[in-house]
Amino acid sequence: MTLEPLTADAPDMRRASRDRLSVALMDARNHTLHALGRLEAALGPALAMPLRPADVPPPAWVAGHVAWLAEYWIARNPRRALGPRCPRDGVRTASVEPGADGWFDPTLVPHAQRAGLVLPELPALRAYLLETLEITLDLLDHTADSEDALYFHRMALWHEDLRGEELATLAQAGGVSLGLALPAAVAARAPVLLPATQWTLGWTEAGFALDVERGRATLAVPEFEIDAQPVGWAQYVEFIDDGGYDRQELWHPEGWAWLQREAARDGRRGPRYVDQIGVASGAVLQTMFGKPTRMSGSQPVLHATWWEADAWARWAGRRLPTEAEWEIAAVHAARQGFRWGDVREWTAGTLRPWPGFEPAPWAAHAELDAQGVFGRARVQRGASFASRARMKHPKARWWALPERDEGFVGFRTCTL
Repeated sequence: MTLEPLTADAPDMRRASRDRLSVALMDARNHTLHALGRLEAALGPALAMPLRPADVPPPAWVAGHVAWLAEYWIARNPRRALGPRCPRDGVRTASVEPGADGWFDPTLVPHAQRAGLVLPELPALRAYLLETLEITLDLLDHTADSEDALYFHRMALWHEDLRGEELATLAQAGGVSLGLALPAAVAARAPVLLPATQWTLGWTEAGFALDVERGRATLAVPEFEIDAQPVGWAQYVEFIDDGGYDRQELWHPEGWAWLQREAARDGRRGPRYVDQIGVASGAVLQTMFGKPTRMSGSQPVLHATWWEADAWARWAGRRLPTEAEWEIAAVHAARQGFRWGDVREWTAGTLRPWPGFEPAPWAAHAELDAQGVFGRARVQRGASFASRARMKHPKARWWALPERDEGFVGFRTCTL
């Protein structure tokens, strides 16, 4: 019999067995503690304070919330074996940390109240992270190797990886290096032409998936041409040089209103963290983790809003891809040079549920209840250089409101 390899950071971890999950959960917690240590060394007491933009949570809160969510739905949940059928508001046992609910339960502590929270000092926070992991792993050792039984352990891993990427965006906001390698400059490739096809969106196989990834929608997709790689800085600088930020006709009306507010506040004429623009070279100087960094013309654009991505596409006489087009290319066009995984990518899609959608019981406790932003948030596909490899799946679906730019987000386009 061939033993399953214990690879902790592989794209198939959404359906990992008990043994692989154990290794991956330890790996994820080490990743969280490493980021927390670097942030503490640089920020000191500010670790517990919100960074800009003001509505993002304090880094210490994010780390504590990771431990709290896993404990709440695994160690404290007597009905965890029901998996996704588990009721949201069932009975819970006490936390190992008496103050945990008051600090880290987002249904009790909304965003507006977190700036004034007195969070535990880092040694106590680290102890909570380590103790809850030990309990989670001990329970996992005694868990059946079935889909329902492993559901919340897989959820805990996915959530910690997601928050690990969020800690990276907070490090970027705070000017703290986490030692991440930025996307490489790549040679331009010709756009990819893909034939008309029928395509089914939605996660229908075994393993963990977000509620907005589940369901099933089969579409007829006409032939389309899509960029082989995300739009690079040289292409974006041409848009800026051509007056893209001053031409109202290029912008969605809501995007133009957003731009006017931003321009009045800080003179915005480019994506977040851009300090200088080299029109001749197509390069920009962008502050990355506290260090002014020359981003070459062939590196992908970072920290763009959906409004900016949509305006660039209009200026170029192109359009953002649909979710189905992006997914088809990610699955079938790798040999034609289709490159993804350096930045999360905006698509044309507005976030809506697919047929068969059922809200996850834990989503509100993770602040991932998408129902409140259906029809407003825009869909992102792919993953970024700050994502763990096990997060990188072509069917992965994420979202954000169109004005959000703190994430490591870019875009690519299709022909009209």
